[in-house]
Amino acid sequence: MAATDELNKHIRELKLILYGSSDSEPVAEACAQLTQEFFKENTLHLLIVSLPKLGLEARRDATQVVANLQRQQVHSRIIASAYMEANLNLIDILISGYEDPDLALHYGGMLRECIRHQSIARYVLESEHIKKFFNYIQLPNFDIAADAMATFKELLTRHKSTVAGFLSKNYDWFFQDFNSKLLESDSYITKRQAVKLLSQILLDRSNSVVMVRYVNSKDNLRILMNLLRLFAANQINLLKLFLYSLQIEASFCDSWLTLRWIEKMSNLRKIRLRWSKKLLN
Repeated sequence: MAATDELNKHIRELKLILYGSSDSEPVAEACAQLTQEFFKENTLHLLIVSLPKLGLEARRDATQVVANLQRQQVHSRIIASAYMEANLNLIDILISGYEDPDLALHYGGMLRECIRHQSIARYVLESEHIKKFFNYIQLPNFDIAADAMATFKELLTRHKSTVAGFLSKNYDWFFQDFNSKLLESDSYITKRQAVKLLSQILLDRSNSVVMVRYVNSKDNLRILMNLLRLFAANQINLLKLFLYSLQIEASFCDSWLTLRWIEKMSNLRKIRLRWSKKLLN
């Protein structure tokens, strides 16, 4: 017990150096020195793997320490990036943390800071880990599922060139899972969050080629129409995608089925006219 208390005390002291206190700001030189020693002595690895043994407050402090260290500069360099790249097993530990309700939020917070480094985000996207998020997002614990969605969003929106390459290379399986597991989920919340993320991904200029391919699919168009029934009132970005698909798939969109769906959407005609003008400008 005494050893645990001593460890908790040390972690609080580390946090104080990095964040300062209500009475004093953090000292840049002290932060740089601490960061250098932390990575040199492999203390970050020890802190992450020891998290299950810590109490709740110590876990929170440790999460903040690890997160802060990802942004600290030493001689104008963020040395955490190279360290994490050389110790990818730590990323494996952080991701698997979503499977432990007691650790998920702590490891999730650390993970989001780590994937601010492009090389780490690329590692996650190119590994089998990315497929796990489709399950983590649907975990019954709302807080953990929301945290997993926040990490998933970070992976798919922060590093645009990496994301564009990933989506182009993995288009088929990724959007098959995205559609079936998220957009067509039984959970209204999951579906709503997925709609927002899909809009952000496809309407980003760096993903324009992927967007055209997505909305050019009749199966995807049917999914968009069903989603518009639920979200047309407050999902303007989803409407943009739908209208864009109308321009691409004119023959399909003139079908009786499409017209019937459109007639059921309250005020959609007015909204469509307004946004069509903006899209065509």
